[in-house]
Amino acid sequence: MIHQTINIKGKLVSLDTPLVMGIVNITPDSFYQGSRKQSEKEIVERVQQIIDQGGSIIDIGGQSTTPTSTLHTAKEEMERLAPALSIIQREFPNAILSVDTFYSDVAKASVEKYGVAIINDISGGQIDNQMFATVANLNVPYILMHMRGTPQTMQQHTSYNNFIQDIIFYFSEKIAHLNSLGVNDIIVDPGFGFSKTLEQNYELMAHLKYFHIFDTPLLVGISRKSMLYKPLEITANESLNATTVLNTYALQSGAKILRVHDVKEAVECVKLTDKLNKYTPQQLIY
Repeated sequence: MIHQTINIKGKLVSLDTPLVMGIVNITPDSFYQGSRKQSEKEIVERVQQIIDQGGSIIDIGGQSTTPTSTLHTAKEEMERLAPALSIIQREFPNAILSVDTFYSDVAKASVEKYGVAIINDISGGQIDNQMFATVANLNVPYILMHMRGTPQTMQQHTSYNNFIQDIIFYFSEKIAHLNSLGVNDIIVDPGFGFSKTLEQNYELMAHLKYFHIFDTPLLVGISRKSMLYKPLEITANESLNATTVLNTYALQSGAKILRVHDVKEAVECVKLTDKLNKYTPQQLIY
């Protein structure tokens, strides 16, 4: 078994048992209506729910990343995030917060003013070329995701020479660059739904174990995405069971963090998969 940890504010957090990251979207246009929280009451209730249901990390986003969304500036994003971060910092001072942003200024303010512990950058440092240096200076864990272009243009960039090899190469280059700057706590997110066709998402899921080559924790975020509900001809609101199925597969493939809307169900996935993994095939022979 590979033992992995991440450094959260000077404390090593073990990933031997995978962690669940609960989503809080401070946006009016997130693709999943159930995750949109804007009033103080809604934000407090949502964070409390994540904690009560066993979530370990609160991931807060101030910008929708669907292809039909509007790209907001760093200033607009921070104006949206600041009140929510302030509320959470006040009401949940011990919570581990992650901010979902591709802007270095937002990352810096979130960590320095509001105690955010993790930066979750869907662009892999491509939208803001100061992000890597900023994360190095902040000395916080960095979630490095694979995407091409921007959320608005990403689905125009789904042509690859060799799909899996190209993504592996992307991460190898980015991780080397981050390491050269002194960033050691890197979490790899293959980027399901970003710059990938529906079939490519399933090819990626089938090859998750390839990403262990980097010896970094692996984050999987497939919660209620179209790759789940389109093949089943259902809606995002109806896709909890589909999410659970592939979260279970991801855990069996070595995922260490699940980013989800439905925390209780993901925590149950972790508990049962963890229990199953304690038994080797030899022990199951009677």
